[in-house]
Amino acid sequence: MPPRKRRSYTAEYKVEAAHRVIDSGRTITEVARELGIDAGMLSVWVKDERRRIAAAETHGENPLEAAERAELQRLRRQVAELEKDNAFLVKASAYFAAMQKNRSGSL
Repeated sequence: MPPRKRRSYTAEYKVEAAHRVIDSGRTITEVARELGIDAGMLSVWVKDERRRIAAAETHGENPLEAAERAELQRLRRQVAELEKDNAFLVKASAYFAAMQKNRSGSL
């Protein structure tokens, strides 16, 4: 059997996976199979998220609802895309500035 590749997961992914269990009432095993991840690892994420929710409630804070989490993820993806666009524009600007400099020097 080939060795398994280590994967790292973002905090957002862990929270979303945990909420697939918490919000739906499905078992950890079902959701883990659906996501293609280890059930033990998902179990830890669910426990962590339940602890976080309980801690927020003791301080009188409400955890994000599913729609709010989805909107937050959408906005984070949008910011990531904008950051990629900005990085491209910075590189393109530097490239065109260098081309202009070379063009005037070659005359």
